[in-house]
Amino acid sequence: MSGAMQNIASSAYSTSAKGQFNALIFDMDGTMIDSMGHHAHSWAVFAQRHGLAVDLPDLMRRTTGRTGAECMRELFQRPMPDDEAWVLIAEKEAIYRENFGPVFAEVAGFKLFFAQAQAMGLRVGVGTAGDRHNIAFAMQYLQLSGAPPPVVGGDEGLAGKPEPAIFLEVAKRLNTPADNCIVFEDAPFGIEAARRAGMRAVAICTSHPAHQLAGPHVMAAANNFLDLLESKFLETLNVATA
Repeated sequence: MSGAMQNIASSAYSTSAKGQFNALIFDMDGTMIDSMGHHAHSWAVFAQRHGLAVDLPDLMRRTTGRTGAECMRELFQRPMPDDEAWVLIAEKEAIYRENFGPVFAEVAGFKLFFAQAQAMGLRVGVGTAGDRHNIAFAMQYLQLSGAPPPVVGGDEGLAGKPEPAIFLEVAKRLNTPADNCIVFEDAPFGIEAARRAGMRAVAICTSHPAHQLAGPHVMAAANNFLDLLESKFLETLNVATA
C-alpha cells in the first residue's frame, strides 16, 4: 500500500470483512475539487466588504460542510431569515467563483478514480453543502464522463453537515441502503455526517490531517485520489453487483 495512504480502520472494519458496497458518495469542495483555499479567500473578501473582523481559520472550522444559510448565521452571529442569508451567500459565492475559475483544479486523480468506479459498476453520487450555482460551476469545469451523478446540494432545504440528511438523500436517490455506501470527505463535519448516516468513509486529506478525520467508520485516509488509485483501493472492495 502506498506510504501516502493510511489504512486507518481496525481489522473489524477491514474492507474484506464488512459487508458489500455498491455506492460511493463524494463531497464536492476539497474532495472533488481543490477549492478550499479559494473559499477561505472569498470569506475574507466578503467579511471585509461588510466591515466584519473574522478569525478565518475559526470561521472555516465552524462553517465547512454547513449550508450557505447556516454559514451566514455563523458569520454574523445573529438569527437571519433564509431570504436574507441566501442573498448574502450569493454575493460570497460569486467572489469564490470569480477567483477560482481561472485556476480551477480537481483534487489530483479524482476524475480518473470516478471513472474507474463507474466502470466497476459502482453507483456514484455527490453530497455537498454547496448551492446549485457552485455545483453547476464545478460540473462545468470537471466535465465528468458517463451519466451525470445525482447531486444533493445545500440549498435543497436539508440540514448541513454534521447532520446526515444530505448523505442520506444521496443514498435515497441512488436507491442504495446507507450501510452499502462509502463517503469521501475532506472535513470533520462531513466525516461525522457519514458516521451519523451509518455509512463508511474515506478521508481525503486536502485540508485536514488524517488524525482530525479519524473514526471507527473511516476505512482509509489519503492525500488525494492518486494515492487511492495507486493502492488499488477500489479493487479491495467487496462490490455488490445486484
